[in-house]
Amino acid sequence: MSTCHFALFDLQPGFAIDLAQLAERYRQLARETHPDRFADAPAAEQRQALARAAQLNDAYQTLKSPSRRAHYLLGLRGESLPLEATVQDPEFLLRQMMLREELEELQDSADLDGVAAFKRRLKQAQGALESEFAACWDVPAEREQAERLMRRMQFLDKLAREARELEERLDD
Repeated sequence: MSTCHFALFDLQPGFAIDLAQLAERYRQLARETHPDRFADAPAAEQRQALARAAQLNDAYQTLKSPSRRAHYLLGLRGESLPLEATVQDPEFLLRQMMLREELEELQDSADLDGVAAFKRRLKQAQGALESEFAACWDVPAEREQAERLMRRMQFLDKLAREARELEERLDD
């Protein structure tokens, strides 16, 4: 059984975390557990070091991402959630379609300033979702809402990644 991601970094499970503290603790642990430090160790110790490093990297990537952290927290509080799921949220499905269409139009028009503005709006929307999630994730009666917010965060993350990729292509 693997160690809780939060415990690895000496953090209490929660949505609001100090990302600078997380990064500092990660760097410290990465230095201590780096597989190169075990280059002269027996093969079994080398494998263990590699496994510890992989677990540390996975935990860090999970905790530094708000949507992945939300997914992980909900998994700690109840049954495991699939990473991808059909969203039963008609209001947000309509919003997704509109955002996708807007991103496609920006691609077709090669509007670099428009992409930058789109990314700013996404960042604001992500911040609002994160605040909403932080307020309800550990309230049992709000479990369904927390899951809905986490799914919305996942979508906006994916869309933000696509917008960054488009911006890079247009900037070249």
